[in-house]
Amino acid sequence: MWGIIATWRMALEGIEEAQDILENQGSASEAIEVAIQNVEDFPYYKSVGYGGLPNENMEVELDAAYMDGDTLDIGAIGAIKDFAHPISIAKQLSKEKVNNMLVGQGAEKYADHENFEKKIMLTDRAKIHYYNRKKEIEEQQIKPYDGHDTVGMVCLDNSGKMTAGTSTSGLFMKKQGRIGDSPLSGSGFYVDSKVGGATATGLGEDLMKGCISYEIVRLMKEGKHPQEACEIAVCQLDKELKERRGQAGDISVVAMNNQGEWGVATNIDGFSFVVASAIQSPIVYLVKNINGKCIHEVASEKWLEEYIQERIKPIVQK
Repeated sequence: MWGIIATWRMALEGIEEAQDILENQGSASEAIEVAIQNVEDFPYYKSVGYGGLPNENMEVELDAAYMDGDTLDIGAIGAIKDFAHPISIAKQLSKEKVNNMLVGQGAEKYADHENFEKKIMLTDRAKIHYYNRKKEIEEQQIKPYDGHDTVGMVCLDNSGKMTAGTSTSGLFMKKQGRIGDSPLSGSGFYVDSKVGGATATGLGEDLMKGCISYEIVRLMKEGKHPQEACEIAVCQLDKELKERRGQAGDISVVAMNNQGEWGVATNIDGFSFVVASAIQSPIVYLVKNINGKCIHEVASEKWLEEYIQERIKPIVQK
């Protein structure tokens, strides 16, 4: 029995690659790395990797994390610039005895020493998005932040091993050096092969207030089905933030237990995810939250076509 689940439609092609690995007795470690690399390489997904949206100084700073559910080893990087595959750097860091989380110049020095591929991650398309947003801010006095769709995955292989991984460029036009929940254990991700794993996407500053990924795994350890665990965790954090702060940012989570059962919950409209297993080819679902209960619907061919066309359509500088 194997399975893999990921946030957002952008993970579909990566999940298809992971499927080939897992069907052929490959490891959850290899499968999740290959799947996330696929997202990192595609220039039209503007919230991850190459072509990711830049910070306020028009620099693409990337965050990523990897966790091994057998050993609980964790590797994470934050605010790293100009390396092609942040997930692979994070995975390599997980093998170190200490220094498992590196940021900024320290992360770049480590990646260079370990001979990871260097690559200018700021694309011409991302520059146009940047200049257009600067103009919108000046003319309409809108907030700069947008585009914080992390790719997060949880994977189970036929041996029972589980892994979790994340990769993101974070908030559009964020402050230099800003790090969200994605590389933070327990917030952006958590996995334990004895139980299951979870990963989150949304507004990192709010997600980290609830350590939501760990909370979902804890609930599953108590015997909750992944769907129930996700709904409880999202509902509680959303409610708590609104009671204490008056509002809650975007919160979306996906989870899978060590039996391959999965769950998804969100407090927004329009969240999508991808799941595949030994008994299910990769499918993209859309989620609706109705009074705290999340309903999953298979995305239509029309929706899938419009999704990709929207992302690859030409853009011009305003």
